[in-house]
Amino acid sequence: MQSMSRSTRYSLLPTATVLCLLAVPYAVAQTKAKAQNVPEISYTSVPDLLKLPPNLYLGESMGVATNSKGHIFVYTRSANTRLFEFDSLGVFVREIGAGSYAFEFAHSVRVDPQDNIWVVDEGTNLVAKFNPAGRVVMVLGHRPEAVAGATATGGASPPAAKYTLNRPSDVAWDPQGNIFVSDGYGNNRVVKYDKNGRFLKQVGSEKAGSGKDQFNLPHAIAVDGKGNVYVADRSNHRIQVLDNDLTPKTVYDNIGDSWTVCVSPGPHQYLFTSNSNPNGNGPGTWENTGEIYKMELDGTILGRFGHASKQLGGFQVAHMLDCRNPDQILVAEIESWRVQKLLLKTPGAAATTAKPQGVK
Repeated sequence: MQSMSRSTRYSLLPTATVLCLLAVPYAVAQTKAKAQNVPEISYTSVPDLLKLPPNLYLGESMGVATNSKGHIFVYTRSANTRLFEFDSLGVFVREIGAGSYAFEFAHSVRVDPQDNIWVVDEGTNLVAKFNPAGRVVMVLGHRPEAVAGATATGGASPPAAKYTLNRPSDVAWDPQGNIFVSDGYGNNRVVKYDKNGRFLKQVGSEKAGSGKDQFNLPHAIAVDGKGNVYVADRSNHRIQVLDNDLTPKTVYDNIGDSWTVCVSPGPHQYLFTSNSNPNGNGPGTWENTGEIYKMELDGTILGRFGHASKQLGGFQVAHMLDCRNPDQILVAEIESWRVQKLLLKTPGAAATTAKPQGVK
């Protein structure tokens, strides 16, 4: 979720969506990671990364992704949800999808191997695919019709449907082009579609649970080169790993509350996840949370970097990561309204007592 007041936030949404959001309670706690003696990875934060034109601003930075050219895509929400593209130096290129019916309440953006741009919108219940030219070429889900008016909430949630999403959170793909969606706030499941959008399978349901085939707010998703699926099972304080057929394989539960997951490309892939400090920065959260972990795919923790901070170099609710280059991590932050580019030291180089630029 995000830092706007409830009254401001809900004024942006259709009535039916507002009632749905009101029915879902906030997470009340943030978990300190159980991992001990983790090496610190030193890094610097690139100042003034994004160069926006005059009178154009970022709101809450919900999603960030890069394409094969190094262009940066930022999915942001303020008075309106908007999708911006910047070149590899952070110079503004264009806005994509202005006024799109898919846009209401941004949650994540991803770029697939063919440089298509995918957005996941929590307010419209849609996953939309834009081709590199910026045209919509696929839509998953169905936006509630405004003409239907308010719908009743409370009681048991309706069964999760094949082609109807309920506040989805993220999207990923395997090497064959199959599509994986974490359907995370209204439902608690992962859905697999084929490359044409045909439903194949799901794990989880509309109900939250803590079993090996259940989720409690699956908040992000990533897939490795072998087709294994990594799910940030946020309110269960873990990452769940599934095989390509969505059969549970293992759990990583020592990294706190996983808000986002990212798997780097290349022959040696790494897994990144953030134990983000929560919205509102409640008492104790800055001491216990805010760090990002670099891991092997088998769950071995290689190191950690960062902490909660309003200053450049620290994070104020890291919501999404891009790790196309595992030594250059992009971080989208909710409450600081920014995207940072972090330059990590080479693998195995532990941090000294020096702090990254801007950290206090």
